[in-house]
Amino acid sequence: MRVLVIEDDHDVASYLNKGLRESDYVVDHAEDGKEGMMLAASEGYDVMIVDRMLPGMDGLNIIKTIRATGNQTPVLILSALGDVDARVEGLRGGGDDYLTKPFSFTELLARLDALARRTRSGSDAETVLKVADLEMDLLARTVKRNGVTIDVQPREFRLLEYLMRHVDQVVTRTMLLEKVWDYHFDPQTNVIDVHISRLRSKIDKGFEKPLLHTIRGAGYMLRDDS
Repeated sequence: MRVLVIEDDHDVASYLNKGLRESDYVVDHAEDGKEGMMLAASEGYDVMIVDRMLPGMDGLNIIKTIRATGNQTPVLILSALGDVDARVEGLRGGGDDYLTKPFSFTELLARLDALARRTRSGSDAETVLKVADLEMDLLARTVKRNGVTIDVQPREFRLLEYLMRHVDQVVTRTMLLEKVWDYHFDPQTNVIDVHISRLRSKIDKGFEKPLLHTIRGAGYMLRDDS
């Protein structure tokens, strides 16, 4: 699942980011309210973790703003303000759950899972991605093409998911480094080329129409020519 963490405390943010990534979440992090608001409005997330007190824009204002646009992404409010009035204000302001600091990471994970289950059972949340005859089941963590099961590794799954969510769009190396590998610098390796090559051999080899294309000088594209 993709999660947005909006948290200005460096230690808390590092703790959250590390733990979530180890738990197989794809994490984006914003360290102030304005950056968080921009990401929340422009990207699609399965859940958001929003600190209450933020520089630039208060956490509650972020939640109220995205709710006003129709964005119903589940939000877990994380705050040092733990009294009843603060919790009630946060929940009435658009938050779906409220967790006070200091917190147990195990409890946080359980709350995120509960929010995700609630969303899946209460809406038509996307759980299957399809591009032409390629199908990815996000819950079962399976990939099939033309009904044939394709064995992919966890990193290949994340890479393919990102490409499928951006079908018919050019995806740059920088985008992949940040969103799939969680790198915010160029490691100066051919890690992307290696994984793209492996993924292409799995989803295209033996099939009539190739789906994964290299756009010279720009990046890569998963193209739906159906």
